[in-house]
Amino acid sequence: MATKELKTKESKVSKIKIPKISIKKEKKSGDVKGGNGKVVLRIRVRAYESKILDSSVKQIIDTAMRYDAEIVGPIPLPTEIKKYTVNRASFVYKNTREQFEIRVHKRLIDITNPNPKTVEALTNLSLPSGVDIDVKML
Repeated sequence: MATKELKTKESKVSKIKIPKISIKKEKKSGDVKGGNGKVVLRIRVRAYESKILDSSVKQIIDTAMRYDAEIVGPIPLPTEIKKYTVNRASFVYKNTREQFEIRVHKRLIDITNPNPKTVEALTNLSLPSGVDIDVKML
């Protein structure tokens, strides 16, 4: 009767070298926003109807592309859902309720280094009613 010896295999795990990233803060010179000279127009568009929202976003992008602007987006943001519960009746059918919801669809567009003609064209843009626009300069 021969005894069996257990042989264990030693697995060699290759070490993965991860490069270290060093972040250097640039000194602020007289330039705009952090010394790199980039100005960003951040446009946030909101609407109840997603089709109207998409058509108005397309109109904004076409206007910006006409003046050779760099565009990032449209980035769809999470839909905001507001739910309301209301009693159907006040006396006999007091326990029956109706539920309503309002959905607010949102998109985000970034325009980097816009020239004055682009900004003027975007301010003169007429969009359908029910579309809300927030413009920030970053």
